[in-house]
Amino acid sequence: MAKQIKMVLIDLSGTLHIDNTVIPGAVEALNRLRSANIPLKFVTNTTKESGNFLHKRLIKLGFNIKKDEIFSSLAAARNLIISRQLNPMLLIDPAANEDFEDLIKSNEKTNAVVVGLAPDKFHYEELTKAFRLLLDGASLIAIHKARYYKRSDGLALGPGAFITGLEYSANVKAEVVGKPTEEFFKAALGDVPPKESVMIGDDVKDDIAGAQAIGIKGLLVQTGKYRNGDEDTITPRPTKVCSSFVQAVEYILNKEV
Repeated sequence: MAKQIKMVLIDLSGTLHIDNTVIPGAVEALNRLRSANIPLKFVTNTTKESGNFLHKRLIKLGFNIKKDEIFSSLAAARNLIISRQLNPMLLIDPAANEDFEDLIKSNEKTNAVVVGLAPDKFHYEELTKAFRLLLDGASLIAIHKARYYKRSDGLALGPGAFITGLEYSANVKAEVVGKPTEEFFKAALGDVPPKESVMIGDDVKDDIAGAQAIGIKGLLVQTGKYRNGDEDTITPRPTKVCSSFVQAVEYILNKEV
C-alpha cells in the first residue's frame, strides 16, 4: 500500500509536462498523491533553465511544487564544480546560466568543460573550443547524457550525441552527474531506503533503469520520450508500465508497490 512508500521521485519533462503543455490530469493526480502525505522529490535532468526559472514555470503551469522539492542535475553539477574548485567552460542554455554565474573566474585558467542541453552552442566553433580545452587537460563533465528528449514538435537530440563526440575526439571520458548515476539517486533520496521508494518517469534508461539499479521501484509512463517497446530494453523490466502519470499515481495509492 501507499503507506509502505516513504518517498516518490518524480521526473518533470515528459512526465508532468512537455514544454508548456501539462500532461492531461497531471496537476490533479499530483494533488491526490500529496493528499496521501508521501514525501515527494522532483528529479530532473533538465538543463534548459535555472532552478528559479524552472520552479516559476511549474507554478505557472498549475503544479503545487516547492522549490526545495526540486533536485536537478544542474544543482548536482554546481556542487561538483564548487567541491573541486573548477573554472568551467559552460555549454548550457543561457536560461540556466544564473545557476553558475558566480562560479566563473575570468582571470583564471579554464579547467573543465561542463555540457548540458545547449542547442545554440552545439556548433563547430564552440565544440572545437571545448575540444581544445580537453586536449589541454580540462575535465569533461556531462550534466547528463540523454540521447533525446520530447519537444512539442516531436523528439529532438539530447546532449549525449555531442558529449560522445567530444569523448571520441579528445580521447577522454565524461563524468556524468545527473540521472542515471547511482550518486544522483542516492542524493535525491537522502536517508530514505531505496526499497521504500518509487520513481516515476518517461525515460526507460535514465529514470527507470537508473533507479532500479539501486533498488528503487520504477514506474514507466507512456508519455514524453517513451517509445513503444521501451520496457523490453532493460533488465529487470519496469515494476509497472503506466499510460501516464495519472495511472502511476493510481497504482501507488491502490496497489502494493
